[in-house]
Amino acid sequence: MTNKFILRLFPFLAWLPISPLILRADLVAGITGALVLVPKAMAYAQLAGLPLQFGLYTALVPAIVGALWGSSRQLATGPVAILSLMTAAAITPLAAPGSGDYIGLVLLLTLMAGCIQLGLGLVKLGNAVNFVSHPVILGFMNAAALIIGLSQLDMLLGIPKGRSDFFLKDVWEMLGYLPLAHLPTLAMSVFTVVLLLGVRKIRFLSKSGVLVVVAVTTLTSMLIGFENKTTSQINDVATPVAREIIEKHAASSRRMEALDSRITSLGAKLRQAEKEKDSRAIAELQFRINLLNIESEAAEKDSRASMHTLRKIYFVRASSGQGEGQYYQWDALPAGIETDGRLWHISKVSQGQVHLSGGGEVVGAVPAGLPSFQIPAITIGGILQLMSAALVLALVAFMESISMAKAMAATTKQRIDPNQELIGQGLANIGGSFFQAYPAAGSFTGSAINLQSGAKTGLAMVFNGFFIAITLLFLTPLIYHLPKAVLAVIIAFAVVSLITPKAFVQVWKASRADGFIAVATFVITMLAAPHLDKGIIIGALLAIGHILYRTMAPRVAILGRHEDGSFRDIKNNPYLVISTKVVAIRFDGALYFANVAHFQDAVLEAVADHPEIKYLLVVGDAISFIDSSGEEMVHNIVSQLQQSGVEVVFSGLKKQVLDVMRATGLFGYIGGEQNIFATEVQAMNAIYTKLGEGENACAIFPG
Repeated sequence: MTNKFILRLFPFLAWLPISPLILRADLVAGITGALVLVPKAMAYAQLAGLPLQFGLYTALVPAIVGALWGSSRQLATGPVAILSLMTAAAITPLAAPGSGDYIGLVLLLTLMAGCIQLGLGLVKLGNAVNFVSHPVILGFMNAAALIIGLSQLDMLLGIPKGRSDFFLKDVWEMLGYLPLAHLPTLAMSVFTVVLLLGVRKIRFLSKSGVLVVVAVTTLTSMLIGFENKTTSQINDVATPVAREIIEKHAASSRRMEALDSRITSLGAKLRQAEKEKDSRAIAELQFRINLLNIESEAAEKDSRASMHTLRKIYFVRASSGQGEGQYYQWDALPAGIETDGRLWHISKVSQGQVHLSGGGEVVGAVPAGLPSFQIPAITIGGILQLMSAALVLALVAFMESISMAKAMAATTKQRIDPNQELIGQGLANIGGSFFQAYPAAGSFTGSAINLQSGAKTGLAMVFNGFFIAITLLFLTPLIYHLPKAVLAVIIAFAVVSLITPKAFVQVWKASRADGFIAVATFVITMLAAPHLDKGIIIGALLAIGHILYRTMAPRVAILGRHEDGSFRDIKNNPYLVISTKVVAIRFDGALYFANVAHFQDAVLEAVADHPEIKYLLVVGDAISFIDSSGEEMVHNIVSQLQQSGVEVVFSGLKKQVLDVMRATGLFGYIGGEQNIFATEVQAMNAIYTKLGEGENACAIFPG
């Protein structure tokens, strides 16, 4: 008992003792996985709208904690594509990607998702994930994969894309600027695709192919000067309309900074007033802070709207003449002005300066060093804003983790405990939130590499984490010139396997209703993007509604006797003739409040269709449960039919149903063992006996 309790607290102790052979296998698997994970982690951080180092942070602490406290010995916890996109979708409407507020909300989301997972694991609700059915997951995963791929088009083509509450509209608007695609970026994307496909065909490079591609493209980017950025003054923008938008954006930004400063100052006064319990001052300060928050939100909205407009504008720079060095909107260039032949777009406006890019986007400087310990900023407002997203994200993360863990367990013959896995994933995200990680889950790619590389215990992920730490400490300067287009290609390749149109056909063949739910979830998720949680929530509600509908109206079969003596549904066997004295019906479902009316209607209809019957046999083999509503209804039916001269007989009732009947006295009211039998054959023999000597089997079931 003590050992079980200790293993429950510290499941990684079950790995002991670790032999040198196992240690070596885990070391090789850990390093192999890390070589692939480093570029993917940065790519997924880009997808999540975070600085790239946050991908490496997510591949560090959550990976180690998830391995130590999870139940699977090969599951690789870390950043994954779908959670990255869901994180961006949840936080982008609330803050600008990459900003301090954005990062703070991401860490809070990670903490909330981890707490939800840990709570579900502690109360042993690991099977709660089954409420989200396979068709829902199928539709959601395919839609999410397609959205992820489309979200990388701007990076692949070098075309700025706006961010709004309608993802497909943003993509459509971006495609309108397709003729303005940045050719060097497009060339780099094509070059990366060719490289990735090529290294996959070289056997000894296939596992570390992504790392090889990153190394080659980074070196190429550095040699050809792929990056081309500059900074200019607002007055250097010569087109009046564009300059006005820039000035408006700069003014909104300054207004936001001033308001934030005043809110911070008043917040300090409010805390002091709360200590002094000055209720009047507290009320006044809260009122002023609320007004400033409203102003700040309006300023932020204006700032984001103006930047959304600026991202669609391309500029050209005059290379000679009176306006040399000035920037003109490309479609408003005055006649006679020569340009440097390059298209420029604004990446940001900060402190009165305009930052422009005329080349391809590169990773740039990635801060070196390990993530610092930082407590997430916990606020009631933030929790309320993120609650639904955190719940959906926690469930999706666990579904991805447990499905991969179970798939590997079939190969390794290892037992997977869903509740322990929930605890492990929850602790991984909680721990990660204190070290600047965004939501993590079990990775399909990383776990598969672990398995193929011979990982025997979770130590492989511990070694993996150590390698990530070394990368953060010493290797980040090497990736400065890595093109972001390369990361976009890596993401696109990673999600291709998640797009499975054949699976929709298979589900449709199995069940038209499930097929409809899968397609509906797919369509809703696509239309709701970037709010992906709406897609999976509505899909889950459709699936639950379908199940409720089926249980509210389960199948009721009128039975006839086959020549082999068995009882069969006369709808499927119309040649069977039923008795004029006995009607046998089978109810295929639990008998509870939602379907008691359906059962009652079916019984009364059967009796009305056969007015001469003396006995009604209810074959209850499929009745697995009866509640108080069902018990009351059966009591009323028996009473009503007895008054009409029809005796009700039951067969095949399960123990749990009989227990309820005995507890309420219904068993005796029906007639006890005189009218309740183990099988329908015994019941029919008893009915035959009661009908008297003049009857025979042929009279009861002629034909």
